[in-house]
Amino acid sequence: MKEVVHVPVLLEESVAALRIRKDGTYVDGTFGRGGHSAAILAHLGVRGRLLALDQDPEALAYRAIEDPRLELIHGRFSTMRAALSERGIQQVAGVLLDLGVSSPQLDEARRGFSFTKEGPLDMRMDPTRGESAGEWLARAAENEIREVIQAYGEERFAKGIARAIVAARAGGPIRSTAQLAAIVGGAVRTREPGQHPATRTFQALRIHVNQELEELEVTLRGIPQLLEPGGRVAVISFHSLEDRIVKTIFREHATADHLPKGVPVRAADLPEPALRVIGRPIKPTQAEAKRNPRARSATLRVAEKTGSV
Repeated sequence: MKEVVHVPVLLEESVAALRIRKDGTYVDGTFGRGGHSAAILAHLGVRGRLLALDQDPEALAYRAIEDPRLELIHGRFSTMRAALSERGIQQVAGVLLDLGVSSPQLDEARRGFSFTKEGPLDMRMDPTRGESAGEWLARAAENEIREVIQAYGEERFAKGIARAIVAARAGGPIRSTAQLAAIVGGAVRTREPGQHPATRTFQALRIHVNQELEELEVTLRGIPQLLEPGGRVAVISFHSLEDRIVKTIFREHATADHLPKGVPVRAADLPEPALRVIGRPIKPTQAEAKRNPRARSATLRVAEKTGSV
């Protein structure tokens, strides 16, 4: 089997944003094929430490990096606080999250993420747990399917797609990516030039099956407690739903508490916000987007821990 290469997105920008300290402890919450982890390790000294999580057992089994400063952990990034606590670590100097699906996952037909490749309708980032996309589609009510496709795919034809899926499964289970892509294609009346009719539906199902947005929100809400003062979190998102969550939670953490009107407290005496947003969102350069088309929609946001939590 040909090995699929994953090209890390915004590699230099995200690692630079962490301002890596040679003796610091860092977390790569989405190890993948180790591109960002390798770059972090290159900046660490002999006393530095990197813990990398990935919920995909194949990513960990591949062992892209052998380094005594690196520890690989099987788990969703929402479990990082518990994983660190088990190792006696309460706070770290930085956290990196590279969201979405990796190239090996997308390009390997048997994982079921791609509508362009014939494979089982799975879409689980961790195939060892939970139900697959096919299993969920076999039992979900039509209104549930419509809501998921509409909310997570921002699909304006969600109602017709859900109706078509329910009609199709009456004749037997929808088992493959090609089957689902054909069903969706027949229900979508028009689509933006260059975009496959099933793009939004597959995105929605993947997000739902893996609880991606819930995972992201839980993780980011706990970031201030996880970072040491001056520590940074860098998040690379790939679509508006992810980026909206990152932007909103960063802004909430960076906003001081507001007291009711009439309370005799000076603004300077209010508690300091937990985080400080660093700079503007960073997008890939035209050169990177040309080299790696999957980088085109990426957005990097960075925040820094203040001394308040």
